[in-house]
Amino acid sequence: MNLTRDRVHSIGWMTVLLVCGAFSLALMLRVNAVRSQVAGNEKRIVYLQRDIEFLETEFQTRSNQQQLKTLNDVEFGYEAPRAEQYIEGERQLAALGKAPAPGAPAPIRYASVDGISEGSQDGGALMAMVSPVTGATPTKPASDEARADKGDEKDEGQALARDARNLGKRLARIELAADTQ
Repeated sequence: MNLTRDRVHSIGWMTVLLVCGAFSLALMLRVNAVRSQVAGNEKRIVYLQRDIEFLETEFQTRSNQQQLKTLNDVEFGYEAPRAEQYIEGERQLAALGKAPAPGAPAPIRYASVDGISEGSQDGGALMAMVSPVTGATPTKPASDEARADKGDEKDEGQALARDARNLGKRLARIELAADTQ
């Protein structure tokens, strides 16, 4: 096989084209890989910028709250409302309720034992409540300390003030219907 000069040139150019094509393909793959990394980094930058904005807002909010608290303490002296500023006891709270719907059970009422004879064991404490639905009484009576406090108190205003202070605790306690039966 006799290779002529034109034939060698043709094979040389084909080899150069193949080598250039291979380098172009490798370069294209590398460019796409770098482009993918750049896009990922841009997404991370946007996420971090949002995170920084959120933290700056949070910091400004908390610093404003601290400034407002300091201003309130120095200038105005406002304080959070307490339960006794609004109601005097459970009876007043119950009076604020809506009228019962037709067919609703009778509401639970407090009964005072002031009219009971001297032989009463409770000595003027409230009688046990009875559920109008089940007829059951509460399983755990009031603590002995609370009963002793009620026995010692003579002024109804003091009793109402104490009940108003404890109202938040009583309202925060959740008792399920299954627990009371």
